[in-house]
Amino acid sequence: MTAATLLTPATSVEPKGRRVGLVARSDERSYVRVLVVLDTSVLIIALLIGYVTRFGDGDSGGSEIPYVLVAPGLVLAWLISLKALGCYDDRVVGYGADEYRRVSSASLRLAGATAIIGYIADLGVSRVFLGISFAVGTVGLEVARFVVRKRLHRARRVGAGWSRRVLVVGDTAHVLELVHTLRREPYAGYQVVGACIPDVLLAPVAQRLGDVPVVGSFRGIPEAATAIGADTVAVTASGELTAARLRRLGWQLEGTGVDLVVAPALTDVAGPRIHTRPVAGLPLIHVEAPEFRGARKLVKGLVDRSASSLALALLLPLIALIALAIKLDSRGPVLFRQIRVGRGGHEFGVFKFRTMVVNADALLAELTARNETDGLMFKMRRDPRVTRVGRLLRKWSLDELPQLANVLLGQMSMVGPRPPLPSEVARYDGDVARRLLVKPGMTGLWQVSGRSDLSWEDGIRLDLYYVENWSLAADLTILWKTFGAVLNGRGAY
Repeated sequence: MTAATLLTPATSVEPKGRRVGLVARSDERSYVRVLVVLDTSVLIIALLIGYVTRFGDGDSGGSEIPYVLVAPGLVLAWLISLKALGCYDDRVVGYGADEYRRVSSASLRLAGATAIIGYIADLGVSRVFLGISFAVGTVGLEVARFVVRKRLHRARRVGAGWSRRVLVVGDTAHVLELVHTLRREPYAGYQVVGACIPDVLLAPVAQRLGDVPVVGSFRGIPEAATAIGADTVAVTASGELTAARLRRLGWQLEGTGVDLVVAPALTDVAGPRIHTRPVAGLPLIHVEAPEFRGARKLVKGLVDRSASSLALALLLPLIALIALAIKLDSRGPVLFRQIRVGRGGHEFGVFKFRTMVVNADALLAELTARNETDGLMFKMRRDPRVTRVGRLLRKWSLDELPQLANVLLGQMSMVGPRPPLPSEVARYDGDVARRLLVKPGMTGLWQVSGRSDLSWEDGIRLDLYYVENWSLAADLTILWKTFGAVLNGRGAY
């Protein structure tokens, strides 16, 4: 099938006009206003907590400092700091970790500046008051933005909420690939509303590329964006889009309120590994190699073992209670030890609480035809081999608590790819085998993104993304999201 055959005629291309783009911009401004109001409320509460903690609910202990004036000034300075560091920039809010980093940076910079000014000018403002206020305020801002972002993501998944309206420009194959990528994560807020393709592929009648209407060619991209109310033009690969033509497109979009973004062919590489360096007017993208050893890896190992030993100590009563429940529910051992493949292809025994009957492996052959997932894994929502207690343990992921011992032994990590079976590894191709470059994890992107509800392809893509882009900050984020995934119970069966 050629690229041209992917085009199908459409009865009409529904022009949206600039009004739709203005509505989208209005929704965006409303979201930013909500953030400002929310941030202001959080900061006022943080300052009240700092004041009450330091001085109680009485006066300021005879201090000559008028805190009734200090507090509003500090709130205003904090909001200005957030604004200055782009915490309300529409290219940052609503998706990605950069928003959280900017909020933390704005708060820490203001705290440092306040401490320096207070020391030099000898203002006499209580350091306890400032310390508590900045600590509570910084955490409160992050939590508040997390909550409001989750509401936005839920709205975007059902086609509501503020999203960018994207006109995709490129040849047919690359347009389809970019559309698929953007739709894979609808909560990111990029809604594809049209496409522009090379002139040679246009037909006299209206066309669609998949279900995306073709609204023009490369000759009239700004006009096409205006016609459908797009606020973003995403350019992907095409032989006809030369550097000079792309530069002229940027000039044509100046002053129109339409953003221009360029989607490189390189995918699934996180920002910290990407550096742009201008050479002779050409922005070259430098991609650093993934790091599989060194100081950061050593720190990750120390954090894993410290966290697992602490968790085992704290969860010992719960572990004992689960063991008793398993013993009373069905005959057989409490723990189940299964051979899995770890880093470098080395096999090890992973520990789990037994959630199935003792002859579960023998019954697998009879159930193979009822497999509900694709790829190399076997999953059933109503697996008859699972015991009553086992079903409850799986729902809340409590069956995986013994894997803390594997982490303590250095066989697994707190965060990493899913530990595969030897039978799965035997059928790996060259790309999938890269999962074995790092230790498998108790949790990972696969778990916080849907677990068993994911297709085999999506699970592998997430695991490979983690392998290529792991970091301690990303591990902390995944651990935080794991609590929500466990409480939600999505994909746990």
